[in-house]
Amino acid sequence: MSNPLAPGWLSAPGDANALHSGIWPASMRRDDTGALEVGGVAVTELIERYGSPLYVFDQDDLISRAQSVQAAVSAACARHGITGSVYYASKSFISGHVVSWIEDAGLGFDVASAGEMAIALAGGANPDHLEFQGNNKSADEIAQAMSAGVSTIVIDAPIEAARIQAIASAMDTRQKVMIRVNTGVHADTHDYLATAREDQKFGLSPEEAIALVSVIRDSSHLDFVGLHSHIGSQIFRTEGFLEAATRMVQAYQQVRREGEAFTLNLGGGFGIAYTEADEPMELAHLIDTIVDHVAALCTTEGLPIPNLAFEPGRVISGPAGVTLYTVGVTKPVTVHEGDQVATRLYVSVDGGMSDNARPALYGANYSARIASRTSSESPALVRVVGKHCESGDIVVNAEYLPGDVAPGDVLAVAATGAYCYSLSSNYNVVGRPPVVAVSGGSSTLMVAGETLDDVLARDQGLSRGQG
Repeated sequence: MSNPLAPGWLSAPGDANALHSGIWPASMRRDDTGALEVGGVAVTELIERYGSPLYVFDQDDLISRAQSVQAAVSAACARHGITGSVYYASKSFISGHVVSWIEDAGLGFDVASAGEMAIALAGGANPDHLEFQGNNKSADEIAQAMSAGVSTIVIDAPIEAARIQAIASAMDTRQKVMIRVNTGVHADTHDYLATAREDQKFGLSPEEAIALVSVIRDSSHLDFVGLHSHIGSQIFRTEGFLEAATRMVQAYQQVRREGEAFTLNLGGGFGIAYTEADEPMELAHLIDTIVDHVAALCTTEGLPIPNLAFEPGRVISGPAGVTLYTVGVTKPVTVHEGDQVATRLYVSVDGGMSDNARPALYGANYSARIASRTSSESPALVRVVGKHCESGDIVVNAEYLPGDVAPGDVLAVAATGAYCYSLSSNYNVVGRPPVVAVSGGSSTLMVAGETLDDVLARDQGLSRGQG
C-alpha cells in the first residue's frame, strides 16, 4: 500500500528486493545468499575489504557505455561523410584507471581545470585528444595546456582570446581555439544544471561569438577551428538539443570560410535514469536525430556539413557506479499530512552529503536497495539520510525498502558514478570514501580513501602543535 508521504512518481513495489532495470550497473544481481554482487564480487566482500562507505564502478559497464557512445557518433556522422568526435566530460568522474579505459575506447577528454588535465595526461591520454574549457582559465593553466600540447582551448570570453594570444606569442606557438556560444536555449532541467540561459556565466551570445571570430582570425598565434555549445545536464527531451543545433548552424553559416575545416561541438547533457520514473532517451537514436537535423539544415542552406563533436559524461560513468553504505540508526517518524497520519522510516547511514552532494544541491532523487540480504517484509517508505549536521543531509529522499531494514544492513544506492566523488568534501571532517573497480570476479582499488589522519595532516596548526 502506498504511503501518503510518498511523491507521486514513486510507487510501492511488489518486491522491495528487485532491481529496476536501466538504473543499476549491468552486472549487478543477487547471489544465492540474496546479497547483491557487481562485477562478480559480493558487496559484503567489498565492504569487508575496503570499508564503508564505498564507491564501486562496474568496469565493463563503463567501458561498454563509452564504446557505445563512440560507435553511435561515428556511425551517425559517417552516414553524412563527416567526422564525429567524442570527448568524455571528465568532471563527471576522472581517475587514472578511467583515463586508460576511455582512451582505449577511442574517446578524447573534455577537461575544465588544471587538475583534470593533469590526471588525464598522467593517466596516458594523448594531449591531442584533449580540449580545455572553463569560464576562468588562468594564465598559468593556459600555459600548462599549451606546453602539454592540448589540442583545443575553448574560449569563454573575449578577454580569454587576448590572454591565449599573448601566451602563445610568448611561447612562439600556434593554438587551436573554439568559441563557446550561449545559444539561449532553456533546457528542461534544474536551474543549476542549465548552462545556456542568457543570465549565467558560460559563453557568449551568438552575436558576440561571431564578432570574436574576426578578432581571432586576425590574431597571429590563434587558429579558429569551430564553435562550442552546451545547454545543460540531465536532459530528457530532444527539443532543446535540436533548437541549440539550429542556432549553432545559423552561427556557423555566418562565420564559415570556404575550404576551412570546421567543427560544431554540441556538448552533452544526456540524461540517465536515477529512479523508475525516469525515462531517458535511447542514446544512439538521440545522436542520430541530432546529427540528421544538422545535416538537413546544412543541406537546405547549401552549406557543407561541419564535423561534429559531443561531450557525454554522466551517461558513461553514472549508471556504472553505485555507492555502498552501512546502516547505523533507524527511526520511524510520525507525520501529519492533512487529515492523515503517516509514518516515514528514517534510515541513517555512515556517509551522506560529503560523498553525494547532489540531493542537497539539486534535490536529486536516487534509488536504493538493501544489498547484504533479501527480506520478505512488506515495503516501508524510507528516507535515507547521512550522518552530517544538516537537516538537508539526504541521500535518498524517498524510497520503499523492506520494513525490517536495520542497523548493520548494507545499502546500495544506484547511479552514483557521476558527480558524486567529483563533488565530495570533508564536511564535518569526514574523509572521502575509496573508489574501487570490479570486473570478472575481482576488485581493484582506483582511488584510496582518506583516513582521519590524512585529513588532519593538512591542518598546519595541528602539525605545529605536534612538533
